[in-house]
Amino acid sequence: MSLTHRLRIVFPLLLAMSLSACLFRSRPATVRLSNGPLKSATLPELIGIINAQAARIQTLNATVNIIASTGGSKKGKITEYQEIKGYILVRKPEMLRMIGLMPIVRNKAFDMVSNGETFKLWVPPKNKFIVGNNHAIQPSKQPLENLRPQHIYDALLLRPINQPGEIAVLEQSNQKIEDPKTKKEILQPDYIVDVIDHGEQGWYLSRRISFSRVDLQPVRQRVYDKYGYVATDATYENFKDYNGVTFPSEIRIWRPQEEYAVTLIIDKLVINQPLTNDQFVLNQPPGAQVQHLGSAAPSTASNSSTPPQ
Repeated sequence: MSLTHRLRIVFPLLLAMSLSACLFRSRPATVRLSNGPLKSATLPELIGIINAQAARIQTLNATVNIIASTGGSKKGKITEYQEIKGYILVRKPEMLRMIGLMPIVRNKAFDMVSNGETFKLWVPPKNKFIVGNNHAIQPSKQPLENLRPQHIYDALLLRPINQPGEIAVLEQSNQKIEDPKTKKEILQPDYIVDVIDHGEQGWYLSRRISFSRVDLQPVRQRVYDKYGYVATDATYENFKDYNGVTFPSEIRIWRPQEEYAVTLIIDKLVINQPLTNDQFVLNQPPGAQVQHLGSAAPSTASNSSTPPQ
Protein backbone atom coordinates (compact mmCIF):
# COMPACT_ATOMS: atom_id res chain seq x y z
CA MET A 1 0.00 0.00 0.00
CA SER A 2 1.65 3.27 -1.03
CA LEU A 3 1.31 6.84 -0.01
CA THR A 4 1.28 9.59 -2.66
CA HIS A 5 3.58 12.29 -1.44
CA ARG A 6 2.11 15.27 -3.22
CA LEU A 7 0.46 17.33 -0.57
CA ARG A 8 0.80 20.24 1.83
CA ILE A 9 -1.02 21.72 4.80
CA VAL A 10 -3.73 23.62 6.42
CA PHE A 11 -6.02 26.49 6.05
CA PRO A 12 -3.53 29.25 6.76
CA LEU A 13 -1.15 27.77 4.29
CA LEU A 14 -3.26 29.12 1.48
CA LEU A 15 -2.33 32.49 2.87
CA ALA A 16 1.32 31.71 3.35
CA MET A 17 2.05 29.42 0.44
CA SER A 18 1.07 31.97 -2.13
CA LEU A 19 4.42 33.55 -1.30
CA SER A 20 6.22 30.67 -2.98
CA ALA A 21 5.51 28.78 -6.20
CA CYS A 22 7.86 25.83 -5.59
CA LEU A 23 6.23 22.40 -5.74
CA PHE A 24 6.93 19.47 -3.52
CA ARG A 25 9.17 16.76 -4.92
CA SER A 26 7.77 13.28 -4.60
CA ARG A 27 9.53 10.67 -2.45
CA PRO A 28 9.69 6.95 -3.14
CA ALA A 29 6.83 5.09 -1.47
CA THR A 30 7.35 2.35 1.06
CA VAL A 31 6.95 -1.15 -0.38
CA ARG A 32 5.16 -3.50 1.98
CA LEU A 33 5.55 -6.65 -0.11
CA SER A 34 6.20 -9.76 1.97
CA ASN A 35 8.18 -12.69 0.65
CA GLY A 36 7.52 -14.71 3.80
CA PRO A 37 4.37 -16.07 5.42
CA LEU A 38 1.79 -13.43 6.21
CA LYS A 39 0.67 -13.02 9.81
CA SER A 40 -2.78 -14.09 10.93
CA ALA A 41 -5.02 -12.59 13.59
CA THR A 42 -8.54 -12.87 14.91
CA LEU A 43 -11.01 -10.02 15.28
CA PRO A 44 -10.40 -9.74 19.06
CA GLU A 45 -6.64 -9.62 18.45
CA LEU A 46 -6.97 -6.80 15.90
CA ILE A 47 -9.27 -4.87 18.21
CA GLY A 48 -6.70 -5.41 20.95
CA ILE A 49 -3.97 -3.84 18.80
CA ILE A 50 -5.99 -0.66 18.31
CA ASN A 51 -7.19 -0.45 21.90
CA ALA A 52 -3.74 -1.11 23.34
CA GLN A 53 -2.17 1.70 21.32
CA ALA A 54 -5.04 4.04 22.15
CA ALA A 55 -4.48 3.38 25.85
CA ARG A 56 -0.70 3.66 25.55
CA ILE A 57 -0.62 7.15 23.98
CA GLN A 58 -1.76 10.12 26.06
CA THR A 59 0.28 12.97 24.49
CA LEU A 60 2.24 13.64 21.32
CA ASN A 61 4.92 16.28 20.74
CA ALA A 62 5.98 16.17 17.10
CA THR A 63 8.18 18.11 14.71
CA VAL A 64 6.82 17.51 11.23
CA ASN A 65 7.10 18.39 7.58
CA ILE A 66 3.69 19.43 6.30
CA ILE A 67 2.61 18.93 2.72
CA ALA A 68 -0.75 19.86 1.21
CA SER A 69 -2.67 19.75 -2.03
CA THR A 70 -6.16 20.71 -3.09
CA GLY A 71 -8.43 19.59 -5.89
CA GLY A 72 -9.53 16.39 -7.54
CA SER A 73 -12.31 15.17 -9.80
CA LYS A 74 -14.69 17.97 -8.79
CA LYS A 75 -12.28 20.80 -9.54
CA GLY A 76 -10.69 18.99 -12.45
CA LYS A 77 -7.16 19.84 -11.34
CA ILE A 78 -4.79 19.40 -8.40
CA THR A 79 -2.89 22.29 -6.83
CA GLU A 80 0.21 21.43 -4.82
CA TYR A 81 1.88 23.64 -2.23
CA GLN A 82 5.41 23.94 -0.97
CA GLU A 83 6.44 21.76 1.96
CA ILE A 84 6.80 23.61 5.25
CA LYS A 85 8.04 22.86 8.74
CA GLY A 86 5.60 22.52 11.61
CA TYR A 87 4.95 21.45 15.17
CA ILE A 88 2.05 19.48 16.60
CA LEU A 89 1.06 19.03 20.24
CA VAL A 90 -1.69 16.58 21.16
CA ARG A 91 -3.12 15.81 24.59
CA LYS A 92 -6.07 13.58 25.31
CA PRO A 93 -8.96 13.77 25.42
CA GLU A 94 -9.12 16.27 22.50
CA MET A 95 -6.49 19.01 22.81
CA LEU A 96 -4.43 19.88 19.74
CA ARG A 97 -2.10 22.68 18.73
CA MET A 98 -0.53 22.99 15.32
CA ILE A 99 2.01 25.58 14.16
CA GLY A 100 3.32 26.03 10.62
CA LEU A 101 6.41 28.03 9.65
CA MET A 102 6.96 30.01 6.49
CA PRO A 103 9.50 28.54 4.06
CA ILE A 104 13.05 29.88 4.40
CA VAL A 105 12.33 32.78 6.78
CA ARG A 106 10.71 30.46 9.39
CA ASN A 107 8.23 33.06 10.59
CA LYS A 108 4.84 31.70 11.65
CA ALA A 109 2.54 30.96 8.76
CA PHE A 110 -0.24 29.98 11.14
CA ASP A 111 -0.92 28.95 14.73
CA MET A 112 -4.01 26.85 15.45
CA VAL A 113 -5.33 25.41 18.71
CA SER A 114 -8.42 23.37 19.60
CA ASN A 115 -10.03 21.91 22.70
CA GLY A 116 -12.19 19.51 20.70
CA GLU A 117 -15.20 21.81 20.51
CA THR A 118 -13.84 25.21 19.44
CA PHE A 119 -10.71 26.33 17.67
CA LYS A 120 -8.65 29.49 17.30
CA LEU A 121 -6.46 30.31 14.33
CA TRP A 122 -3.88 33.09 14.08
CA VAL A 123 -2.62 33.96 10.58
CA PRO A 124 0.19 36.53 10.94
CA PRO A 125 0.67 37.15 7.18
CA LYS A 126 -2.95 38.34 6.98
CA ASN A 127 -3.17 39.76 10.52
CA LYS A 128 -6.29 37.62 10.91
CA PHE A 129 -7.51 35.83 14.04
CA ILE A 130 -10.27 33.29 13.47
CA VAL A 131 -12.46 31.74 16.18
CA GLY A 132 -14.94 29.01 15.41
CA ASN A 133 -16.78 25.83 16.26
CA ASN A 134 -14.51 22.87 15.61
CA HIS A 135 -17.20 20.93 13.76
CA ALA A 136 -19.09 23.63 11.87
CA ILE A 137 -18.45 23.47 8.14
CA GLN A 138 -18.95 26.63 6.13
CA PRO A 139 -17.95 25.47 2.64
CA SER A 140 -15.27 27.66 1.12
CA LYS A 141 -14.09 27.87 -2.47
CA GLN A 142 -10.62 27.43 -1.00
CA PRO A 143 -10.66 23.77 0.14
CA LEU A 144 -8.01 24.14 2.83
CA GLU A 145 -10.14 26.75 4.56
CA ASN A 146 -12.48 23.86 5.45
CA LEU A 147 -9.78 22.11 7.47
CA ARG A 148 -10.59 21.63 11.15
CA PRO A 149 -8.21 20.55 13.94
CA GLN A 150 -10.43 17.55 14.65
CA HIS A 151 -9.56 16.12 11.23
CA ILE A 152 -5.90 16.09 12.25
CA TYR A 153 -6.59 14.75 15.75
CA ASP A 154 -8.80 11.88 14.57
CA ALA A 155 -6.21 10.80 12.00
CA LEU A 156 -3.29 10.94 14.44
CA LEU A 157 -4.93 9.00 17.25
CA LEU A 158 -7.20 6.12 16.30
CA ARG A 159 -10.09 5.85 18.71
CA PRO A 160 -10.59 2.58 20.61
CA ILE A 161 -12.98 0.02 19.13
CA ASN A 162 -15.95 -1.40 21.03
CA GLN A 163 -17.08 1.82 22.58
CA PRO A 164 -20.69 1.71 23.86
CA GLY A 165 -23.02 1.16 20.91
CA GLU A 166 -20.31 -0.02 18.50
CA ILE A 167 -20.11 -3.36 16.72
CA ALA A 168 -16.93 -4.60 15.00
CA VAL A 169 -16.89 -7.05 12.09
CA LEU A 170 -13.85 -8.69 10.44
CA GLU A 171 -13.49 -8.57 6.66
CA GLN A 172 -10.93 -10.50 4.58
CA SER A 173 -9.63 -8.23 1.85
CA ASN A 174 -6.64 -7.39 -0.37
CA GLN A 175 -4.40 -4.38 -0.79
CA LYS A 176 -2.70 -3.26 -3.98
CA ILE A 177 1.07 -3.01 -3.71
CA GLU A 178 3.90 -2.65 -6.18
CA ASP A 179 6.21 -5.56 -6.81
CA PRO A 180 9.73 -4.02 -6.58
CA LYS A 181 11.03 -6.39 -9.24
CA THR A 182 8.35 -6.18 -11.92
CA LYS A 183 7.05 -2.71 -10.94
CA LYS A 184 3.55 -4.08 -11.43
CA GLU A 185 0.66 -3.89 -8.99
CA ILE A 186 -0.20 -7.12 -7.23
CA LEU A 187 -2.76 -8.04 -4.59
CA GLN A 188 -1.68 -8.99 -1.09
CA PRO A 189 -4.19 -10.18 1.53
CA ASP A 190 -5.00 -7.89 4.43
CA TYR A 191 -7.61 -7.51 7.16
CA ILE A 192 -10.31 -4.87 7.48
CA VAL A 193 -12.22 -4.24 10.69
CA ASP A 194 -15.59 -2.60 9.98
CA VAL A 195 -16.82 -0.54 12.92
CA ILE A 196 -20.61 -0.11 12.95
CA ASP A 197 -22.22 2.48 15.18
CA HIS A 198 -25.78 3.43 16.11
CA GLY A 199 -27.14 6.92 15.62
CA GLU A 200 -30.44 8.74 15.45
CA GLN A 201 -31.29 7.11 12.12
CA GLY A 202 -30.19 3.61 13.09
CA TRP A 203 -27.06 1.59 12.41
CA TYR A 204 -24.41 2.94 10.05
CA LEU A 205 -20.83 2.19 8.99
CA SER A 206 -18.64 4.43 11.13
CA ARG A 207 -15.06 3.38 10.29
CA ARG A 208 -13.07 0.85 8.29
CA ILE A 209 -9.59 0.11 9.61
CA SER A 210 -7.22 -1.84 7.35
CA PHE A 211 -4.38 -3.92 8.79
CA SER A 212 -1.29 -5.08 6.91
CA ARG A 213 -0.69 -8.79 7.30
CA VAL A 214 3.05 -8.19 7.04
CA ASP A 215 3.18 -6.78 10.57
CA LEU A 216 -0.49 -6.41 11.66
CA GLN A 217 -0.18 -2.64 11.84
CA PRO A 218 -3.19 -0.40 10.98
CA VAL A 219 -2.29 1.10 7.61
CA ARG A 220 -5.53 2.85 6.68
CA GLN A 221 -8.61 4.31 8.35
CA ARG A 222 -11.71 5.50 6.53
CA VAL A 223 -14.22 7.52 8.53
CA TYR A 224 -17.78 7.70 7.16
CA ASP A 225 -20.65 10.11 7.59
CA LYS A 226 -24.19 8.90 8.22
CA TYR A 227 -24.98 8.88 4.51
CA GLY A 228 -22.22 6.38 3.76
CA TYR A 229 -19.82 8.89 2.22
CA VAL A 230 -16.15 8.84 3.17
CA ALA A 231 -15.46 11.91 5.32
CA THR A 232 -11.77 11.20 6.05
CA ASP A 233 -9.42 8.70 4.44
CA ALA A 234 -6.15 8.43 6.40
CA THR A 235 -3.22 6.19 5.49
CA TYR A 236 -0.20 5.28 7.61
CA GLU A 237 3.31 4.30 6.53
CA ASN A 238 6.86 3.80 7.76
CA PHE A 239 6.12 2.65 11.30
CA LYS A 240 8.96 3.33 13.74
CA ASP A 241 9.66 2.70 17.40
CA TYR A 242 9.39 5.80 19.59
CA ASN A 243 10.49 4.89 23.09
CA GLY A 244 8.72 1.56 22.98
CA VAL A 245 5.64 2.75 21.09
CA THR A 246 5.20 1.85 17.43
CA PHE A 247 3.82 4.81 15.48
CA PRO A 248 3.65 5.75 11.77
CA SER A 249 6.18 8.36 10.70
CA GLU A 250 4.10 9.31 7.66
CA ILE A 251 0.37 10.09 7.78
CA ARG A 252 -1.73 11.18 4.83
CA ILE A 253 -5.16 12.71 5.43
CA TRP A 254 -7.55 12.96 2.47
CA ARG A 255 -10.88 14.76 2.75
CA PRO A 256 -12.72 13.77 -0.47
CA GLN A 257 -15.82 15.90 0.06
CA GLU A 258 -13.79 19.10 0.44
CA GLU A 259 -11.02 17.83 -1.90
CA TYR A 260 -7.94 18.63 0.13
CA ALA A 261 -5.13 16.42 1.35
CA VAL A 262 -2.56 16.89 4.10
CA THR A 263 0.52 14.76 4.66
CA LEU A 264 2.46 14.83 7.92
CA ILE A 265 6.00 13.46 7.80
CA ILE A 266 7.36 13.11 11.31
CA ASP A 267 10.89 14.34 11.83
CA LYS A 268 10.89 14.02 15.63
CA LEU A 269 8.31 12.56 17.99
CA VAL A 270 8.09 12.40 21.78
CA ILE A 271 5.23 10.35 23.21
CA ASN A 272 3.66 10.83 26.65
CA GLN A 273 5.71 13.88 27.57
CA PRO A 274 3.74 16.01 30.06
CA LEU A 275 2.05 18.94 28.30
CA THR A 276 0.67 21.88 30.25
CA ASN A 277 -2.51 23.88 29.71
CA ASP A 278 -0.39 26.92 28.80
CA GLN A 279 0.90 25.10 25.72
CA PHE A 280 -2.64 25.04 24.33
CA VAL A 281 -3.39 28.74 24.91
CA LEU A 282 -3.64 31.05 21.91
CA ASN A 283 -4.55 34.63 22.76
CA GLN A 284 -5.88 37.15 20.29
CA PRO A 285 -3.02 39.43 19.18
CA PRO A 286 -3.63 43.18 19.61
CA GLY A 287 -4.94 44.81 16.46
CA ALA A 288 -5.76 41.53 14.69
CA GLN A 289 -8.82 41.30 12.45
CA VAL A 290 -11.24 38.90 14.16
CA GLN A 291 -13.50 36.53 12.26
CA HIS A 292 -16.06 34.20 13.86
CA LEU A 293 -17.05 30.91 12.21
CA GLY A 294 -19.61 28.31 13.18
CA SER A 295 -21.13 29.99 16.20
CA ALA A 296 -24.14 27.71 15.89
CA ALA A 297 -24.39 24.23 17.38
CA PRO A 298 -21.91 21.66 16.08
CA SER A 299 -22.75 20.39 12.60
CA THR A 300 -20.36 17.89 11.06
CA ALA A 301 -20.60 16.04 7.78
CA SER A 302 -21.92 13.14 9.78
CA ASN A 303 -24.82 15.04 11.33
CA SER A 304 -25.75 17.68 8.79
CA SER A 305 -29.36 17.77 7.63
CA THR A 306 -28.53 17.27 3.95
CA PRO A 307 -26.22 14.78 2.28
CA PRO A 308 -23.04 16.01 0.54
CA GLN A 309 -23.27 16.70 -3.17
